[in-house]
Amino acid sequence: MSKIALITGATSGIGEACAHVFAREGYSLVLTGRRLERLEKLASHLNKKYDTEIAISSFDVSDRAQVQENLDGIPEAWKNVDVLINNAGLSQGLDPIQNGNIDDWETMIDTNVKGLLYVSRIVSNWMIENGKGHIINLGSIAGKEVYLNGNVYCATKHAVDALNKGMRIDLLPHGIRVTAVHPGAVETEFSEVRFKGDKERAKKVYDGFEPLVAQDIAETIWFVASRPAHVNINDLVIMPTAQATAGNIFRK
Repeated sequence: MSKIALITGATSGIGEACAHVFAREGYSLVLTGRRLERLEKLASHLNKKYDTEIAISSFDVSDRAQVQENLDGIPEAWKNVDVLINNAGLSQGLDPIQNGNIDDWETMIDTNVKGLLYVSRIVSNWMIENGKGHIINLGSIAGKEVYLNGNVYCATKHAVDALNKGMRIDLLPHGIRVTAVHPGAVETEFSEVRFKGDKERAKKVYDGFEPLVAQDIAETIWFVASRPAHVNINDLVIMPTAQATAGNIFRK
C-alpha cells in the first residue's frame, strides 16, 4: 500500500478538498466524517478518478466511545498512517458571552478540542509504533486573535494552537512532525453551520471580497506534508489578500 493519510471531517469543505489533493498525489486514504452517505460517494468518486485505495469510517469525533471503537476497528494495514489531518471542527452561533447558548459552547468544545484530542491520542500511538508520522492540525485565525462575539469559538481555536505546540514537544523524541495551519476567511459550509442553516446570512459573510476556498487550504496542507523528512513547518497562517486580521476585511 502507498502512503496513508487519515482525514477527519472529510465530507465537506477543507477535509473533502484534502481528500482530493492527497488522492491526486498517490496517497491511500482513511476518510472519516459523520455523514456516511457523503463518505461513500466521495470514496467512490476518488477511487474512480485516481485509482487509489480508500477506507471510510463514519463517526462523530466528539464522541469518545465512537472514536475509540471505529479507529480500533480499522484493519491493521490501515493503521500505518503517515499523515493525520485533524480537520473536523465547527463554529456555532455568534453571540456575546452573556447571551451565549451553552449547548453551542459544549458542541464547539467537544468537537474542536476534545475531538482533536481523542483522535490524536490514538493515531499518535500508531505513529510512535510505526516510527514515523506527521500530524497537521486545522486551526484558525481565531486561534491567533479574538474577534467580536467569537468568544468560545476563539477559545477552542486558541486551545488547538496550544495543543499543536504541546504535541510538537511531546512527539519530538519520536521523530513525528506536527504542524498547525491557521486559515482566515474560507468560503465553505463553515458560516452556514455557524448560523444553523441560514444560507442568506452565511453568504453575507463573504460579500464584497474574494475569500479563500477549500482548495487553497488543501494545497497548502499538501505543501506542508510534502516537505523533506528533516523539515517541519510548525505554524502557518494563511489569509485572503483582502483580509489583514480576523476582523479587518477590505470589502469593495
